[in-house]
Amino acid sequence: MKIFLVFWFSLIFSLHLKSQVCADSVGSSKYLKIVQGSSGSFLNRVEISSDIDSTWTKWRERGYSFGFDPARTPMYTTVNGILSTLFMIQVRGNDNEINKKRWGFHLFEGYACDDKSRITLLVNKHIELGRPVGELYYYSTVYNHSEPAYNWLRIGSDVSMHSFLFSRDKAVFYGSLTLNNLFTLGNIGKEQVRTEKQEGDAEKNAKEDARFVNFTAIKESGDGAMFYDKDRNIVVIKVDGKWMKMVVEQLPDSIQYKF
Repeated sequence: MKIFLVFWFSLIFSLHLKSQVCADSVGSSKYLKIVQGSSGSFLNRVEISSDIDSTWTKWRERGYSFGFDPARTPMYTTVNGILSTLFMIQVRGNDNEINKKRWGFHLFEGYACDDKSRITLLVNKHIELGRPVGELYYYSTVYNHSEPAYNWLRIGSDVSMHSFLFSRDKAVFYGSLTLNNLFTLGNIGKEQVRTEKQEGDAEKNAKEDARFVNFTAIKESGDGAMFYDKDRNIVVIKVDGKWMKMVVEQLPDSIQYKF
């Protein structure tokens, strides 16, 4: 009986080793790897990769190479079919993001039919107000940081003349807006505007370009536009094409806030 059990155990073990060798030799390669999940485990995971080839023809196209060093970034890995999963898609972070994410920031890019304009999602390109920023925008075929380079991004629906549109320096709300906190008017004075556009790229001259954006918005505003004139401590509103001061008064003694 012992000899019989030893025989069957040896047979099963040899078949297992044979299957592992076959998986390693046939199912695993430089480009498609079957990797052991953990030490001592018979469970595996899959890795897919492409070579680095700086002469790849697609690297000649800006939409592929922009923000990457083709000498350090692998060629794109293409799946000729619809990706579907019952789980999630995740982009991991690295100590050195350069040549992994575009410019080291981009998490996602979805291109339109022209194969140039795209929706882009990125993280940590900027730190503003003391915190890292995540950014989402619809980039046009004008590959720079000017105002025309950014299309409208609609949030809320796919219905024309509805929901909420966002671009580089403008937002259009077709729907109503309910706030559960304060509404603060723009505090604008002479230090917050400049009458001439700063030469050069808007990203490299962000502060000065923002001042010109303020000037343009005030100059081109329509009736109903409002802002707080911080130099004169007044609230102004445009009525019938003219800027007018809004009349305010002190609170009565019966109303006192504890802040």
